[in-house]
Amino acid sequence: MENMLIKKFLNIGAALGAVIVIICIAVSITILARPLYYFDINYLSIPENSGISAEACKLNYDVLIDYNLIGGSDELVFPTLRMSEEGRIHFEEVKNIFIPMQIISIAGVILLLIWIAFFKRKGNNLYYYLWMKYTAVFSVVAALTVCISMAINWEWSFTTMHNILFDNDYWIFNPYTDPVIRILPETFFCHCGLMIVLLVLLQVMIIFFVYRRLKHGRHKF
Repeated sequence: MENMLIKKFLNIGAALGAVIVIICIAVSITILARPLYYFDINYLSIPENSGISAEACKLNYDVLIDYNLIGGSDELVFPTLRMSEEGRIHFEEVKNIFIPMQIISIAGVILLLIWIAFFKRKGNNLYYYLWMKYTAVFSVVAALTVCISMAINWEWSFTTMHNILFDNDYWIFNPYTDPVIRILPETFFCHCGLMIVLLVLLQVMIIFFVYRRLKHGRHKF
């Protein structure tokens, strides 16, 4: 009984770690999803509202994304937009969040591949994949909590997230000293949030599908 209890807690711990990886993967894919921003340029009428051409929006956005990727440049320099010292610090802080999330995503996928190889050797044992069930449940709860929060009060959710992630108010940009904020409307970030939630749910569906097949002894996919 004690051994079973330990295995159950190990599965819960693995599930919590998997949830973090799932969120990191969802965020990392969203960062890479440049077409989402390209679509919003016209959908949200960003050039008309910002006074910055669509070409300049894409150019500066691409530089920002490249800066936040593994192997990206060490210094952020917008091609056509000025930037304040506070803005530079904020983007450095953002990068310090995004890069570890990409590393966690890659490490998580590697660990999953190792686990698959391990599982094939161990055979059909509930405690080798029970973590997948817990991961699906925890992830759905997290995704629904975010969705409900966004639906009730998006501005509060947006502000709360920044207050949690940052210990300063540099994320509150002045459009005159940091005109980049003009091409990054809050609605775009809302779309990013929805994409992250959808990507989390997609991963949950895949994990639960695999869990069901493993539970019933169908190891071939």
